[in-house]
Parts: sequence; structure tokens; C-alpha cells
Amino acid sequence: MKIVYLDAYTANPGDLSWEPLEQLGDLSVYDRSAEAEVLSRIGDAEIVLTNKVTFDRARFAALPNLRYVGVTATGYNIIDLEAAREHGVTVTNVPAYSTASVAQMTFALLLELTQQVGHHNHLTSWGHWTDAPDFCFWDRPQVELAGLTFGLVGFGQIGQRVARIAAAFGMKVQVFTRNPDRYHGNLDYARVHFVVLEELLKTSDVVSLHCPLTEETSRLINAERLALMKRGAYLINTSRGGVIDEEALADALKEKRLAGAGLDVLTLEPPEHGNRLLAAQNCFVTPHIAWATRASRQRLFDTLTANIEAFLAGKPQNVVS
Repeated sequence: MKIVYLDAYTANPGDLSWEPLEQLGDLSVYDRSAEAEVLSRIGDAEIVLTNKVTFDRARFAALPNLRYVGVTATGYNIIDLEAAREHGVTVTNVPAYSTASVAQMTFALLLELTQQVGHHNHLTSWGHWTDAPDFCFWDRPQVELAGLTFGLVGFGQIGQRVARIAAAFGMKVQVFTRNPDRYHGNLDYARVHFVVLEELLKTSDVVSLHCPLTEETSRLINAERLALMKRGAYLINTSRGGVIDEEALADALKEKRLAGAGLDVLTLEPPEHGNRLLAAQNCFVTPHIAWATRASRQRLFDTLTANIEAFLAGKPQNVVS
């Protein structure tokens, strides 16, 4: 059984073992694959692993031996699922592997905005504290989270983990989700208030995005909805960059209608030079690394291996097509 991993570097830059996958077949690993290289690298392989390399109808048609595509991520919008079904190709994903790490990054971004740790570390390194007349020194506000209202857009596994952390900080938690009824009567969410999106935006001190990118959520946070947010609120995005209209957010930050934004994702990744958010005041942007702790990537590899084992045993799991 031939297995080809087309773009392995981000998941395993060298700190994880390939041995479990090597035991399942003849494994070929490529750090990255340009579009022109994809078909020749796959060749007659039956199993292909991909993170960002897309599979459309034409690509499936050109690979008659292909039987399985393992998406090495939770989102699988890179795959034409209808075409996969027509060609008899099983497609799986890796759900929930990054929940703890993404929730952790959500608060890393929020705490950077409210405590300005990096900024004050730089000031200390530059001698500002050494030259200060008092025992302590700060030049930007320090914001306490306890008592503030934390609004979540989306309430999947990551959103639920974030809600628990927000509650532990003493924050009031409210949620916008398409299916709030499923949580009614669940004691775990007795203190969570489910509201419509407009109310959440108007009343939250922090708005954190945890929804998938779909036609419905594309640019969900646009100029109109940013205008609804409380003046001085914070916006956090660890979901997908396309959920935000980036130009509208850059305008809101420039006009100081928001206190700040923390973003781990952008619409185009890597971003182009000149993306206004990269230089926006009080906007912290990390390069899509919320998922990338070693523990998270090890869980991804464990599930990836288990998915292939289940497929080879005739009992595929985590199937999306």
C-alpha cells in the first residue's frame, strides 16, 4: 500500500516520529508540493494525506488508483466531496485534536491585549523601568477580566472549552450559535446565556470567534457588525481569517472604536505585504500557530494513523465523504 503525504512540514517539522505511518505502507513524505508536482508525486498511490493541497473533480479523475484522502486537519473545504464520492474515494479528517491548544491561544491573545506583557517587557529592556521614579511602571492600561462579558460566536468543542476558561476568570459568558436549543437543560451550561448575534456584539466586552468558514460566515464580522460592538471592546479570532472583513476591522482599529484585536488567522495566509492589520495599532497577529503545540500535533498524528488503520480494516472512522 503506497501512502503519499503531500505537505507534511507544518504538522511535523522534524520533532515527531514517522514510524507509525511507515508501518502501514510504503510512505513518501514531502515537506511541500507545488501544484505542478501533485499528480506525479501521487502516481499510483492508493492513500494520500494532505493539509492544504486541494482535490477537485479534475484531480480525482486523474488518479484512478486513489482510494483514500486523509485531510490532516479538522476543516476539509479543500476537498470536492461530491467528486470524491463519485470516484469512490473515502475522505477523513482529524477532529478535536487542537481544542486545548486553540483555547489556550485565545487567552494568550486576550491577555496580551489586556496586560500588554510584550510591550512592557520591551520597555523594561529599553531601560524605562530602570529610569522610573517609582517601584512600578506602565504606560498602557491594565485591564481586569473578572466581571467583563465574554461573547463567543460558535459553540463547538473549542468554543465550549473557551467558555469554561472565561468563566474561570470570573467573566460572564454569552454565546451565539445556530442551535442553542441543544444546550438547554444541560447543567454544564447553566450559567451560559444564549443570545442572538446582534445582542452579543452590542453587549460583549470581548468577542471571540469560533465558527467554521462557510458561505454563511464569510465576512460575518463586517463594517456593519463591527459598528454594533461596544466602544473599547476586544475582538479575538482563532477560527478562520475569512470570517472577518479585514479592511473593516483595520478601519475600526484606526478609528479606535475597538480597544484591540488578537488574530491567529488571516484571510490570505501567508499575508501579502501591505496588509493593514499587520501594522494596525493594538492588533496582535500570530502566524496561524494556535493549533501547533507539540502535544496538539502528536494527537493529530495519532488520529491520522488510527484513521488509516481503520480504513485498511474496512471500518473507516472520521469519514466526511
